[in-house]
Amino acid sequence: MEIANQDLTTNTTNGVATPILNANPSDNAPKYNFFNREMSWLAFNHRVLQEAMDTSVPIYERIKFLAIYSSNLGEFFRVRVASVRGLSVLKKKMKKRLDFKPKQILKKIHKKIQQHRTEYNLTFQKLVEELKSNNIFLVNETELNHLQKEILYDYFQKEVMPLLNPTFLQDDVGPVFLQNDTIYLVTRFKDNEGDFVYSLIEVPSGSLSRFFLFPKQDDKHHIIMLDDIIRLYIEELFPKTHIEEVYSVKITRDGELHIYDEYVGNLVDKIKKSLAKRNMGVPSRFLYDSRMPEDFLRYLKKVLALSEDDLVQGGRYQNFKDFMSFPNPISPKLEYKPQYPQKIDELEKYQSMFAALQAKDWLFHYPYQDYEYFDRFLWEAAYDPHVSKIRITIYRVASNSRTVNALIAAARNGKEVNVFMEVKARFDEENNLYWSNELLKAGAKVLYSLPGIKVHSKICMVSRREGENQVRYGFFSTGNFNEKTSKIYGDVALLTKDQSLTTDLVNLFEFLRRKTDKIETKQLLVAPDNMRQRFLDLIQFEIDQAKQGRPAQIMLKMNSLEDKEMITKLYEASNAGVQIKIIIRGICCVETGVEGQSENIQAISIVDRFLEHARVFWFHHAGQELIYASSADWMMRNLSFRVEVAFPIKDPTLKQEVIDILMIQWNDNQKARVINKAQSNKYVVLKRGTQKIRSQYKIYEYCKRKNASTKEEEV
Repeated sequence: MEIANQDLTTNTTNGVATPILNANPSDNAPKYNFFNREMSWLAFNHRVLQEAMDTSVPIYERIKFLAIYSSNLGEFFRVRVASVRGLSVLKKKMKKRLDFKPKQILKKIHKKIQQHRTEYNLTFQKLVEELKSNNIFLVNETELNHLQKEILYDYFQKEVMPLLNPTFLQDDVGPVFLQNDTIYLVTRFKDNEGDFVYSLIEVPSGSLSRFFLFPKQDDKHHIIMLDDIIRLYIEELFPKTHIEEVYSVKITRDGELHIYDEYVGNLVDKIKKSLAKRNMGVPSRFLYDSRMPEDFLRYLKKVLALSEDDLVQGGRYQNFKDFMSFPNPISPKLEYKPQYPQKIDELEKYQSMFAALQAKDWLFHYPYQDYEYFDRFLWEAAYDPHVSKIRITIYRVASNSRTVNALIAAARNGKEVNVFMEVKARFDEENNLYWSNELLKAGAKVLYSLPGIKVHSKICMVSRREGENQVRYGFFSTGNFNEKTSKIYGDVALLTKDQSLTTDLVNLFEFLRRKTDKIETKQLLVAPDNMRQRFLDLIQFEIDQAKQGRPAQIMLKMNSLEDKEMITKLYEASNAGVQIKIIIRGICCVETGVEGQSENIQAISIVDRFLEHARVFWFHHAGQELIYASSADWMMRNLSFRVEVAFPIKDPTLKQEVIDILMIQWNDNQKARVINKAQSNKYVVLKRGTQKIRSQYKIYEYCKRKNASTKEEEV
């Protein structure tokens, strides 16, 4: 397979393999500006924080957004900050080939995070006060009554204390190793000779709940954190000692598995070995309570072998991601009202999914419609005597996956089941290895990651004997085969028996099965083979149309837009007069509205109760309105280092559905933020006389209305 022509080199520093982008740009190339990727990501995470600050959002949902912000930031330090720090120690000659200065970016990152931290802390305080107005009280160890202390003492003695094992710190015995993402309490007290004694206590939040809910008293609900239970009774661990100084700390370690450049050897074994080492990576952040005295911090820095760059100020508590499970004693109050995935009445009338596919193609919009139809399709295939083969790629699946269980059933029923399992799916490697073993036990054939490249496409093919013919059915999705995330991720999926698409699928699976060395597709755009060039050609077509004075428009919806070759082409299109609209969730390296660069590019970002995850590309194309949906963002990694698929939506009715939904999202004036040159996250202004449009609710209504109109047509 040929990788699209890119000016790439690969640097390896301390075992970190890093592609260096645009290493030798042409002197004749236009001098365009690009927003820094890391700062754009921080702008995205700030949009998550904005949801926590939005008082129109139910309070428990706002608490969850605080948790998501914290979780996102932790992963950012584990992966992105660790990578930038790796680049910062390159030799000068290599640094010159970068288009940014790593140390400057690191300073900007820390400055921006500190700004967000101020907003975060203020938001948390407001939420705690708002909880009080609902008779829910988050208390600490100084705010307990006598009865509560008695309850906690019993709990501490029986459940907490057996899990605590203090470690005394000494600066003459070598550095102490802290586990990644684990909360510790560090203490300091004086011994009989007046010298400081330091200790470290791991908070056992992996074994116990982070939160303790007291029995209700006088219609009031009190909750205390595990950290504060330990603080209250910490002297039980140090008899005859008075401890006044207790602070919370945690360390974040480099969590990337640097294996995409591994071209030889048993990759699965390498993954297993790397997983064991993941929590032992070099530090990328040491988060500490900002109230800690300077001399205390200096001591920790020494005994933990930390550098100045590792230090990041935090608050009294760490791991706010645990607030995803913050108890709601009056649930379901203070939460979003459930919005259940809809059944499709027209599809329900068919006795089988295969019968439904004889009639037409089917397009699914998650989470507004039910993912269960795909599982039904697979389970029917597992037991259908006419089905002979099932091929599928798996990137992330649920921990108790109905999808994979259907594949296991199919294999046990004698079907030829080929599963391409991507064991390099970051932070899902362990789950994928587990399901691989279960599939192998059932008799399925499991193919693992390709060296040097990830398989990120979400595709499935079923072969079925119908009369004298072998008929193939294809399923294409922008999201994972995961029934759990399908309830919260916004995705698009197509189920079809279109022969031109399934023929392309055959060729693609033959490549993944190592039967061919090259992918040949006519309808599907496949990275890293032809996707980049085909998209460039489609943009060029719009440029040519604009130069001839004809209508020229592009609408793009993605998670991230970072690839500089694609952005440069969009700038070229903008300068030619092509009208470009972008709906982006996360990273956006386009600087919009810049004279001579991007006057005709507008961009918005929608962050709401569901995670926008679909990638959809709409080109006017002289009135033909070509639409592709895909698993791929326009990032270098997706277009050049992953197997991705973009599938066309050809049926006019389904195409109109996609256009309608894109326009609903573009007109959002409740949860959409303008992506301007500074990425300051200003909300789209609700114009006077315009109705309020919250796109995720409007799309749900759209699907419901469409379902109703289908029933009326049948009547």
